[in-house]
Amino acid sequence: MRTVPTILHLDMDAFYASVEQAAKPSLRGKPVVVGGLGPRGVVATASYEARRFGVHSAMPTAQARRLAPNAAYLVPRFQLYRTVSNQVMELLARLSPLVEPLSLDEAFVDLEAGGRADDTASAREIGEQLRTAISAVTGLTGSVGLAGSKMLAKIASEEAKPNGLRVIEPGTERELLAPMSVRILPGVGPATADHLRRAGMTTVDDLVAAGEAELVRLLGKAHGGSLHRMAFGHDDRPVVAERDAKSVSVEDTFDVDLHDRVRVRTEVERLADRCVQRLRGAGRSGRTVVLKVRRYDFSTLTRSETLRGPTDDPAVVREAAARLLEAVDTTGGVRLLGVGVTGLADYTQEDLFAQAAGERAATGEPAGEAAAKDDRAGPADGLRQEFPGTPEDPAARHWHAGHDVHHDAYGHGWVQGSGIGRVTVRFEEPDSAPGRVRTFRIDDAALRPADPLPLVRDPADYSSWPASLPKSLSGPTSSGGESRP
Repeated sequence: MRTVPTILHLDMDAFYASVEQAAKPSLRGKPVVVGGLGPRGVVATASYEARRFGVHSAMPTAQARRLAPNAAYLVPRFQLYRTVSNQVMELLARLSPLVEPLSLDEAFVDLEAGGRADDTASAREIGEQLRTAISAVTGLTGSVGLAGSKMLAKIASEEAKPNGLRVIEPGTERELLAPMSVRILPGVGPATADHLRRAGMTTVDDLVAAGEAELVRLLGKAHGGSLHRMAFGHDDRPVVAERDAKSVSVEDTFDVDLHDRVRVRTEVERLADRCVQRLRGAGRSGRTVVLKVRRYDFSTLTRSETLRGPTDDPAVVREAAARLLEAVDTTGGVRLLGVGVTGLADYTQEDLFAQAAGERAATGEPAGEAAAKDDRAGPADGLRQEFPGTPEDPAARHWHAGHDVHHDAYGHGWVQGSGIGRVTVRFEEPDSAPGRVRTFRIDDAALRPADPLPLVRDPADYSSWPASLPKSLSGPTSSGGESRP
């Protein structure tokens, strides 16, 4: 445990929903829900306005609609979220060489490793300047927690939400944690919490009172001992800059169970292509292909095949996934499919191209069919995935709620909804006033998909930040507290 709160945890506030509100002036201050919109869709993020109605992440979208029927329900735009996340991570990288991203909107930073803080005052100043920089560059808000350990820094950022900063002074951990639920501790999920509840332990103070021996008896030596240390606020986990991914995977849940075997195979091949796109985007290759199938009765099967060497060839992954599918009984219907690659490496085995051809020959697949598959093996751009139609076939486009469009006469806008041959668009930009709504035929040739616009048109220049920050700041050491604008 450190004696100075130099571990920083940043958590962007309702990230996906906040990005959508920043991009769409008409949605600011209103409930917004981002996630899957089909009958089996799940909420990814809800704005704070939507949370007041009881909507939260991981909730079925159908339930969210019952709680907040007047909220805006939007399909995620991961291309834009990744762009904004990269802007935030670049700011964090300026503070320290040790930045540990946990997701697109969350990361730990070791300020001590960056030589930027050696007391509470300097750590707090860096946290405040970081929040200012994020707002200036992205137009969004984030909450910052500062403490002497990762566990406590994360707790601090949660307590600071939304748009705040919280410092937990080393030495005050025990008093802070005592009344909190055991769920606040890392590694305590619903099952462990229920097990502890049956033993009469619901708060962190209950864990301390029970003692290490009792926790070890209940949870085992490793888990029980770790939980006892964390109950006292002891957490020595370092901030790790490189977190090696163990696998890359994609999956889709279908609104209606798939029964057509040909359609199931087509979806598996499409998922394999998307998986390889992610694999290549990470600069990796993989040796083991994994297929996941969840059937109509919720039973889930996984099958895997290990290749002779690592590959990032879409044809190889696609064919391996298709072979795995042949061993799965899909009678009765399929509700979810997934394709993944494990055994990651940073090189490829070139003779796998020959391996793919050899495997096609062994199965008797015609060369012409294989060639046709290879023609579509290259990575598709994000817009093509989101809008499957082409400019030559406007009627085939899928107009997803929340996605960007451009009209020849009215300019940039976003889809509010579509159906019965019509698409409704609100024309506005991030820095404009709330725009007007117009409705078009779905095959209107003047309307087409568009790239997202920057949330901040002319962001402040932080290329030299934080060179102006001193290593430590004079002034009294502050006790733990919360600072909000």
